[in-house]
Amino acid sequence: MALWLDTLVVLIILTNLKLLGSSRLRACIQVVAFQGILLSLVPMLAGAGHLTPRIVALALLTMTVKGVIFPWLLLRVLRTANVHREMEPFVSYTTSILVGVGLLAASVWMGRQLPLPVPSQSPLVVPLALFNTMVGLFVLVSRRKALTQVLGYLVMENGIYAFGLAFALEEPLLVELGTLLDVFMAVFIMGIMIFHINRELDHIDTDRLSVLKD
Repeated sequence: MALWLDTLVVLIILTNLKLLGSSRLRACIQVVAFQGILLSLVPMLAGAGHLTPRIVALALLTMTVKGVIFPWLLLRVLRTANVHREMEPFVSYTTSILVGVGLLAASVWMGRQLPLPVPSQSPLVVPLALFNTMVGLFVLVSRRKALTQVLGYLVMENGIYAFGLAFALEEPLLVELGTLLDVFMAVFIMGIMIFHINRELDHIDTDRLSVLKD
């Protein structure tokens, strides 16, 4: 089962590199949705020896929210904004992929140095969580479109959430559901904000908001 978990972690890492190298916003949303579905399977594989209804319910809820509801909300915003690509990011896509490889190496190194209260089923889970967090933060600061920045926020949250999912057997369900609800509300509010920005200004480039004048 550890082999399947390692394979799942590698696939999630590849989705991050795909996100860094893609300019098409629809494809980016689909990548983050696929990442959410893969992430929802982590607790089931990590606790395969003693699955409980709580772990199964958490996996199904995570898959529904991250793999269905979030992409549906963001695709609706994408259609409303009528924007298809991130044309001129602050950091080019080739450079972004190189930065991603560097972040992955740093994540693996830091994951080995970090002491864990509970042994993980895979040595790659903690590096994955760190990598997701750093990639999400990088996307937040290196992209111009508000929608892409929302995706960066989701990827960063996926990294934080991966820590909890890896040790789901030790966490109370209410804490996990509360975190998921917070993220849902944040994405919902961000979608509303993007809609209003596009309606009032005819674009969703956040860097152009700094030049607004009365």
